[in-house]
Amino acid sequence: MIVKPTALADVMLLENFVSHDKRGIFVKTFHAGAFREHGLAVDFRESYYSVSHKDVVRGMHFQLPPYEHDKLVYVTQGRILDVIVDLRSSSPFYLQFAAIELKEHVNAVYIPRGFAHGFLTLSNTATVVYNVNSVYEATADSGIRWDTIGFSWPVRTPVVSDRDAAFGSMADLQSTF
Repeated sequence: MIVKPTALADVMLLENFVSHDKRGIFVKTFHAGAFREHGLAVDFRESYYSVSHKDVVRGMHFQLPPYEHDKLVYVTQGRILDVIVDLRSSSPFYLQFAAIELKEHVNAVYIPRGFAHGFLTLSNTATVVYNVNSVYEATADSGIRWDTIGFSWPVRTPVVSDRDAAFGSMADLQSTF
């Protein structure tokens, strides 16, 4: 596993170990030693996945303190454009974003607590896996409206949930991180 920094401090791009042979493919998405070596969380508490159709935008989601979490995100089928916003008010990257294409089996992104996360599905469908180091708390579930972060999403007619469309603007955000 190769760990590389991104344009946002503490967000890391991970190149997965991938092995191909006549049977197919084997992918290692997590290695505790490599994570510890780079100062990344290794104590995941929940894992879940979503399946999305082309042009679906999910986000921008985060958990409020004290239920915030570090997140490992990767794609097992398809391609997405993963978008991350720094919500840490003390960060020199506060309210800045990064967009990273994630492809099935190839790579992953490590997103520490204090960031909003969302993505656009680029392929016909995409299966996105999330590992987090805290248990979901409905009362701490929050987000910012995806089209208010200053990012030019490469989609003409996005498919967005009612919940995500109802989030407040980033301009109105009162960060608790």
